[in-house]
Amino acid sequence: MPNALSIVLDDRHVLQEVCGVNDSNLRVMEVLLDSRILSRGNELRIESDDDKKKILFRDLVEGLREHVEAGQVPGPDLIRAEYRLITESSAGTADALHRHHIVLPAGAKVFPRSARQAEYIEMMDRSDLVFSVGPAGTGKTYLAVAHALRAVLGRRKKKLILTRPVVEAGENLGYLPGDLEQKISPYLRPLYDAMDAFVPMETIGRLESNRVIEIAPLAYMRGRSLRDCYIILDEAQNTTQEQMKMFLTRLGEGSNAVVTGDITQIDLPKRTRSGLIDAIEVLSSIDEISVIRFDSSDVVRHPLVRKIVHAYETSAR
Repeated sequence: MPNALSIVLDDRHVLQEVCGVNDSNLRVMEVLLDSRILSRGNELRIESDDDKKKILFRDLVEGLREHVEAGQVPGPDLIRAEYRLITESSAGTADALHRHHIVLPAGAKVFPRSARQAEYIEMMDRSDLVFSVGPAGTGKTYLAVAHALRAVLGRRKKKLILTRPVVEAGENLGYLPGDLEQKISPYLRPLYDAMDAFVPMETIGRLESNRVIEIAPLAYMRGRSLRDCYIILDEAQNTTQEQMKMFLTRLGEGSNAVVTGDITQIDLPKRTRSGLIDAIEVLSSIDEISVIRFDSSDVVRHPLVRKIVHAYETSAR
């Protein structure tokens, strides 16, 4: 019979959250550590002769305990993220996963799921302008919206503006049915979905009516000067150089901006240079601007999505 390592968790609530419903979290840990894991009384036990696996188990349980005490409910995604940080990152980087999170005024807490997500939150805390580049599913827009809502609902910014370029993929807006608002609504739907994860839709509607939240196509930003606002430009890979320069020069005193995009999914006409790529190159020497680059290892959706993104990244090399 393999030697066992037992960890005692005296707090019943912490023990229940770490184990998950019907010990579902323990089953995830069993797969990651390739070892049998049991819960008995107030103890968690791993059965293994491999000392490295025992150390990983101890560190993993300790990390999950810290998340529970911070108010986060562990699930498969968090367990896998914590495991990756322990096995792939330094202790200081792993600690950032616990240290950097977003607390909204209503009490909701948003935690990073990877080291780069923790770094992203830190960048948004300290920089007036952040560029966030990477594949789908890495939390670029999700975390930016959470960070912006914290500032606006906490009354540190007077308005949240979410915008994205309207790039027509095979259909001309002029031939689509409905008025202008109905025509552009599908392009802006992902921004509503991101906000809906944190704030009820009726609250979003009320904030829109009071002009505290504004969601509009990028073209509507021309000629404006935005003071004391939090602005998010989503899908920025589909901006032209001129559009990006126009957007960046809208920033007024006391404003913050986050620019997100995936440079592998550019829908601009051929031979049109992406404003996102151009801006990162042109502005790279400005210290007050931060740039975070995500890759397939940061995908926090279904584990299969991470493999799909990685496969496309590999085939493009």
